[in-house]
Amino acid sequence: MKIVILDGYTINPGDLSWSEFDKVGEVTVYDRTSQDQLIQRIGKAEAVLTSKCVLTKEVMEQCPNLSYIGILATGINMVDLAYANEREIKVTNIPAYSTESVAQLTISLLLEICNRVQKHSDAVTKGLWSESKDFCFTVSPQMELMGKTIGIIGFGNIGRRVARIAEAFGMRVLISTRYPDRNFATEQIHFANEEEILSSSDIISLHCPLTESNKGFINQSTLSKMKDGVILLNTSRGPLINEADLKRALETGKVYAAGLDVLSAEPPREGNPLIGMDSCIITPHIAWITKESRIRLIGIAAANLTAFAGGKELNSVNHLKS
Repeated sequence: MKIVILDGYTINPGDLSWSEFDKVGEVTVYDRTSQDQLIQRIGKAEAVLTSKCVLTKEVMEQCPNLSYIGILATGINMVDLAYANEREIKVTNIPAYSTESVAQLTISLLLEICNRVQKHSDAVTKGLWSESKDFCFTVSPQMELMGKTIGIIGFGNIGRRVARIAEAFGMRVLISTRYPDRNFATEQIHFANEEEILSSSDIISLHCPLTESNKGFINQSTLSKMKDGVILLNTSRGPLINEADLKRALETGKVYAAGLDVLSAEPPREGNPLIGMDSCIITPHIAWITKESRIRLIGIAAANLTAFAGGKELNSVNHLKS
């Protein structure tokens, strides 16, 4: 089997190995592939693995040997599944590989907003503590999480993990989902509708997939329903938030601060309204990128392809007739 990995660099910049794929076939790895290079690089390959390359009908039509697409991520919106089904091209993804890492960064963003650790460390480095007349000083308000209410929108693996960590901090947790699991509820964790979460939460954390129906649902209307001084976290998908509306809410203080690992366009376009705001902490889509998470990703991807080569299904996102 001829195997092509189209954009392997972010997953494996050189600290891991692709050797598991060598057991299945002949592997070619590209660090990055632009859209206009796709057809040439896929060529006669039977199996293609990609994280962010967009595999449209037009691309797949020009790749007659293609029978397997391994998405090196959880999201599947970069593949035309309707055409893959028509062509009977098997498509798989990588579920639940980054749960711990994304939950950890979500809480890291929240803690940075509450304590501004780096800001205080930089102040000490600049000599401000040495110049202080008192034994301590602050350059931003300090906030305790005990007793605060966090609203979690989305109840997948990451939302569940964030809920448990928040519970350990002594927070009240409200979860919005179409499919509540009453066995997950505790004295501190409750299920609620979106309206209650918007109006009652001190912190709102987004952990839902991006769909056509929820694109930009954090906007002027939903922001107006939130408590004054709310904290907003997003480690899910950038287009869930109308960034211009969030900027206005940050400027007025309606939103005290935002912690974002994702933006509407990545890398961000020039003029993104949120970049440079002191009240908006932005990290460059790194929640998933711990070494431990990437090791799991590669292991699952290799298992998916090995199963396909053996006539079996593992983590399929489309189920073919044949």
